[in-house]
Amino acid sequence: MTPWKSLAAAAAGLTAGAVVALRRSTARPDDPGAADRWLTVTINRAPGDIQPDKLPSPLGEYGDRIETRITAAPGDRGTELAVRLKESQGAAGSLPARLAGQDERQDLRRALREAKALLEAGEVMRPDTPPTTHETPGGKLVGLLSRRAGGEGVL
Repeated sequence: MTPWKSLAAAAAGLTAGAVVALRRSTARPDDPGAADRWLTVTINRAPGDIQPDKLPSPLGEYGDRIETRITAAPGDRGTELAVRLKESQGAAGSLPARLAGQDERQDLRRALREAKALLEAGEVMRPDTPPTTHETPGGKLVGLLSRRAGGEGVL
């Protein structure tokens, strides 16, 4: 692929992402109740294996700032680990805060995902860096999106 085609593809992707973000922001206002919602993951471990006072370091660092709920997953499929912030310090769930990476729930979501990996596999898998020997415009865009995806839970 030529550099111009890569640049055009990156610009098209960026434009499509901006259109989706604009539609979402106008379709639904910022959710004032977002800070009260539980963030939940299903872990492939028995409920007795996970203790609320012995959570892995990403969640353990939050200490008393989070509430934790541990229940058996439906259908005997492991354990559901749910967390939420006790007190919100900012505009949780607002689009500008999320886009800027300043939504406090993004860090909690990332910590929950890392805790799941530690409980299931014993380590947090990271992508190889650098993935290629030379940077391309498309690769830079994918790298940026990959770094931001951990806090939002989607790529």
